Amino acid sequence: MYRTNTCGELRLANLNQEVTLSGWVQKARRFGGMIFVDLRDRYGITQMVFNQETNAALCEQADALGREWVVQVKGIVAERSNKNPNIPTGDIEIIVSELKVLNSSEVPPFTIEDETDGGDDLRMKYRYLDLRRGCVRSNLELRHQMAFATRSYLNDLNFMEVETPVLIGSTPEGARDFIVPSRMNPGEFYALPQSPQLFKQLLMVSGFDRYFQIVKCFRDEDLRADRQPEFTQIDCEMSFVEQEDILNIFEGLTKYLFKSIKGIDLPDFPRLPYSDAMRLYGSDKPDTRFGMTFVEIKDLTTGKGFGVFDNAEYVGAISAEGCANYTRKQLDELTNFVKRPQIGASGLIYVRYEMDGSIKSSVDKFYDSDTLKLWLDRAGAKPGDLLLIICGQKEKAQKQLCELRLEMGSQLGLRNKNQFNCLWVTDFPLLEYDEELNRYFAKHHPFTSPKTEDIHLLDTHPGDVRANAYDMVINGVEIGGGSIRIFDSELQRKMFSVLGFTEEQAQAQFGFLMNAFKYGAPPHGGIAFGLDRFVSIFAGLDSIRDVIAFPKNNSGRDMMIDAPSTVSQEQLDELHLNIKAISK
Repeated sequence: MYRTNTCGELRLANLNQEVTLSGWVQKARRFGGMIFVDLRDRYGITQMVFNQETNAALCEQADALGREWVVQVKGIVAERSNKNPNIPTGDIEIIVSELKVLNSSEVPPFTIEDETDGGDDLRMKYRYLDLRRGCVRSNLELRHQMAFATRSYLNDLNFMEVETPVLIGSTPEGARDFIVPSRMNPGEFYALPQSPQLFKQLLMVSGFDRYFQIVKCFRDEDLRADRQPEFTQIDCEMSFVEQEDILNIFEGLTKYLFKSIKGIDLPDFPRLPYSDAMRLYGSDKPDTRFGMTFVEIKDLTTGKGFGVFDNAEYVGAISAEGCANYTRKQLDELTNFVKRPQIGASGLIYVRYEMDGSIKSSVDKFYDSDTLKLWLDRAGAKPGDLLLIICGQKEKAQKQLCELRLEMGSQLGLRNKNQFNCLWVTDFPLLEYDEELNRYFAKHHPFTSPKTEDIHLLDTHPGDVRANAYDMVINGVEIGGGSIRIFDSELQRKMFSVLGFTEEQAQAQFGFLMNAFKYGAPPHGGIAFGLDRFVSIFAGLDSIRDVIAFPKNNSGRDMMIDAPSTVSQEQLDELHLNIKAISK
């Protein structure tokens, strides 16, 4: 028996018991004739004590131990004289009587501690060592708890977990597919699924009225903090439901997870139409932990000789509470922030509302105090506040103002990671127009149902059609999204036509789904949550990489196994790929 207990479970109630523990040496330290060794496993850390006076040979053996050696110890549980309140086992220690080295270890390339000295690339290269750190391990434990609780909640509501294929056909919409060549079908390719969308709709046709799956998905996209080439979804679909049914069930799932895992009771989630989200926040995933909503002041700015505002389609402002005392340097830093290429604003206008009621602005030359007071009043500003203004083409200016709002929220400490503001964003546009390609694209995917009252607009004003689509947003992060699906073959054909598909193209890409609809498709809809994002929100992390066991870096590489990599010419020939193997 390698162990009778783990390194995280012993307490004062276990005093005088003989126990056997196994784990990794976290650290060893000598004080006079005593050696203290911290032994670590997945469950925690327990202190081992070796006494030179009572067992010199054993103490000499302990003195040779190195960091990360794997050892087994046997001994008696005793009460610590110098207790450690920072760990659950801090009241006890083990007086060791036997020590066995199970495996030695080279000195690790970084310290296996929460505050490590290893950089990102080094830790990714030795990810199996990084996973020994308590803070990383706790993220994966949290992920397990959330996945387990999700399965429990959905199972109780008669959802059935069904696995769908990983090798599928490529689809033309959405992000780029990862392509897999077929050896047995020369010149033909599979794709890895971006989602199980088509299959879960087919399951609804099959009569599996409540489906879910915690599933790997793949997108060949440029990476950022909340994206990986492979990611995990909580994927769900339901039959004989309307939008309200889905929102209620999955708002319930979210409340259940927060309550069961974090002990937090969430209030009911507000519903915010897409048009209001863009008008007030410039984003379809607004962070509502703080105010600072947009106000439009275009009508108050024209005709005063300031061409920048006169020629702008949109002039929007936010009021930063208590920031009238910002220095010129701080204002210049904000201006430089919005002028960064990633944001792209041409500049920033400010109005200070001083505590004495006086008003100062960077456009004093064009606007008198009475006019500036009208701007401040519309924004609900009070003495001591700072008005920040961006103008330009409406959609671009709103996105720029959104970035500025988030930056101000961060600077003012208003984006508390321990506060959770959840909401539903609804009534998205069904379509978006691409000026370069001169065609419409589906805002979500081509199977999203239009609002019944807007269907007639598909023939005349397709850009005005609203979708039966919804996103769940938590603290400015899109956690999940879905829609009511089109289940009528004729409406689906019409949708494909609006998207520019010919009958032949639609049949070639989606014929199996359209044919299935001929055999009695029920009304259905669904939603998918990004599990990685969900866990990172719970963990208070900015990057999903920290909640994935073996993530890729920002270049899409697995630093540990050095993938992707080249393959031999023989493999390429077997796959009938006419390219030469490239050696590094």
